[in-house]
Amino acid sequence: MLRRPLVWLHRWVGLVIAAFLILEGLTGSVLAFRVPLERAINPELFGVPGTSSPPDLATLAERAEAQEPHARIDYFSVDHDQVVVRVSPRVNPSSARPWPIGFDRVFLDPSTGRELGRRRESDLSQGSQNVVSFLYALHMELAAGSVGYWTLGIVALAWTVDCFVGLYLTMPAGLHRFAWRWAPAWRIKTRASAVRVNFDLHRAGGLWLWPILFVFAWSSVMFNLNPVYVPVMSAAMDYRDPSSVINQPGLHENQHPKLGWRDAQDLGARAMDRIAVERGFRILRPYGMAYIESFGVYTYAVESSLNVQQNAWSTSVWVDGDTGEIRDVSIPRGEHSGNTAETWLRALHFADVHNSTAYRVFVGTVGIVVVMLSITGIYLWWKKRRARHWGRARAEATGTASRVNRVLIRRSKGEI
Repeated sequence: MLRRPLVWLHRWVGLVIAAFLILEGLTGSVLAFRVPLERAINPELFGVPGTSSPPDLATLAERAEAQEPHARIDYFSVDHDQVVVRVSPRVNPSSARPWPIGFDRVFLDPSTGRELGRRRESDLSQGSQNVVSFLYALHMELAAGSVGYWTLGIVALAWTVDCFVGLYLTMPAGLHRFAWRWAPAWRIKTRASAVRVNFDLHRAGGLWLWPILFVFAWSSVMFNLNPVYVPVMSAAMDYRDPSSVINQPGLHENQHPKLGWRDAQDLGARAMDRIAVERGFRILRPYGMAYIESFGVYTYAVESSLNVQQNAWSTSVWVDGDTGEIRDVSIPRGEHSGNTAETWLRALHFADVHNSTAYRVFVGTVGIVVVMLSITGIYLWWKKRRARHWGRARAEATGTASRVNRVLIRRSKGEI
């Protein structure tokens, strides 16, 4: 009784989300190599790592601000050959409207602080330099803003549920000799009909890669459907809800903090040194800074021995923009099981696990498998639908022929 409605659910949920999963699989496969692709397409936006000591974070922030007085820095991160600065337009006091600066990213040479270029992320009208960032926007929000963001969140939730439905449908009924009866579901019969090969690819492919498919589905819920993700994680694990941080007393919007970048850097660095000793991790290098105007705090982030992702704001502190008080401490692993799991979900989804090229290749392959599972699902639905259509047509034809035969027989007997 349970299996029939689950087959129906798996079929129709799969059909509804198939086009989205094909798009996500293709773009995800490409974005697994996002940074190498950016270097290949936009070499002018990357510097050459120098031998001398690079400027500190505060100096980089001050130089970026000096180059464009109509823009303010939201955040910036430092890699060995590039500094990426996210900026927003300042308000023109004479018009009370933002200055039309025409860009939202500035790229600096980390060795000198020299500007390498500017662009407006994902804007294809600016040329090929935005191809990769457009693919990223397409992958994360269908390049459609909040509508695409929420749409993909709902798709991700449906995919997560369907992961479990699909897994159940591969299993035999009952526990008697369960493993022996389940074993054929894991195999692909290459010397079979096209329908059977596609069925095996769909079933066995989903089984072999089920754990990572679930990771991608649930991490997509994390990115795009927070009202579902947070309650589930809080119920299932020891999870620190981000709202407990942003709703703490004393945080408020502050467009003009009393502290500058250098003060915030010094306070953040001293706090991070102390925290590293207390919690037993190593600081590898400063990673980036931000000013969150809506909360009135600076963020000071480092790459630490606890990081899973190389490029992430995982190890950081919040510094009050007026008082210098440490408002929050965030470390990626070891404190809350739910937040540790979240760190791994992010790293696995973004193909950035300790900067492993092998894992990036694996993620690129998984993206292609997602496309294959979607296409084989559509193919199987189409074949079954066509078979049902032909079956009804044959039944109707057979029924008509039978009625004609009965009439002819009755006429031959003189009954009509």
